[in-house]
Amino acid sequence: MEKRSKKEIKANNNDSLLPPQSAFGSQQLDLFQSFLCNTEEERKKLSNTIEFWESIPKYSMTQQAQNALRTKEGYLPVLEKNFLYNGIECKLRITAAPIDDENGTNFYYPSANEEIVEDALRKIASDNQKGYFDDQGSSNQEDFKSGVCFTLNALREELHERKKTRSHKEIVRSLNILSGSHIEIIFANGKVIARATYIPVLIAASKTKIVEDANSKWIVQFHPLVTKSINQKTFRQYDYAVMMSLSTQLARWLHKKLAHCYTNASCITSYEIWMSTIQRDSGHLECKRQADTIRKLEDALKELITNKVLSEFKRIKTVNGEKRKIIDIKYTLKPHFEFIKDVKASNKRQSEALKSD
Repeated sequence: MEKRSKKEIKANNNDSLLPPQSAFGSQQLDLFQSFLCNTEEERKKLSNTIEFWESIPKYSMTQQAQNALRTKEGYLPVLEKNFLYNGIECKLRITAAPIDDENGTNFYYPSANEEIVEDALRKIASDNQKGYFDDQGSSNQEDFKSGVCFTLNALREELHERKKTRSHKEIVRSLNILSGSHIEIIFANGKVIARATYIPVLIAASKTKIVEDANSKWIVQFHPLVTKSINQKTFRQYDYAVMMSLSTQLARWLHKKLAHCYTNASCITSYEIWMSTIQRDSGHLECKRQADTIRKLEDALKELITNKVLSEFKRIKTVNGEKRKIIDIKYTLKPHFEFIKDVKASNKRQSEALKSD
């Protein structure tokens, strides 16, 4: 397998690499950056979930699981996972990124650290003159590009504010993993939906040759599925501050899923979901013992109650196998009033965005 040098995605001191100024003020971007809220303080807590992109179990491999798979030469196999999106069977293939470290070149799948960095980048992109959307004068959606311009300092401060502090070195490492990991999404009929790296373009446009310089200007281009969502206005606002405050990937995945799918949340409308659905589509419930799976899921649901996303959850159906061993559980989730308010605001914002066409 061919090694890729870090130099491929490191310093470029050419300002021409920046997107055109017009890309920082398009209509699609204005809608992506405009949130329905009352105060600037409320706005700081909001970001966008991305339709379909959030449904892919693309960050589900823990470091421990990767270490168990990695060969002594540092390689990882192509990772394959199956999931459903709106009832459609899909397959995910991930090729790990080669990263040079103190032990030579080792391969890594994107995991929890990279997911947090990507979420923070999308939050920064919601700020004026930081996010961009460039149609490149083309009517072909495949030519469209979106992304964010930022400094390492800005990204580090955003993570620190959300109590997800990372060093500059750790952030650069996550950016390298995101730009070096290839992701392919395929329908059951074999049609390829998307084939690209998590972030197709990563550039450090710095006046110095030191990319780790906190004031270096970086450019990230988002995955085509993110760009497609921005263009088609299928994103939804949600409480990013709450999501980032959650302690586990599973709790964060559940919060995003509810924010995007539970659009009729109310005091009289519950949300029903099977444990097996969460296990398949999140990739975060791969425990050896079913008792540990149930405990992990219910701990995540309890954390959503603590953070005012849910008011309660109940087991409403249990499927048992031999010796009454639990095979599956159906849960009903009741929303907290704070979450209901968030959903109503998101619904109104999305409705207004679609009317602007």
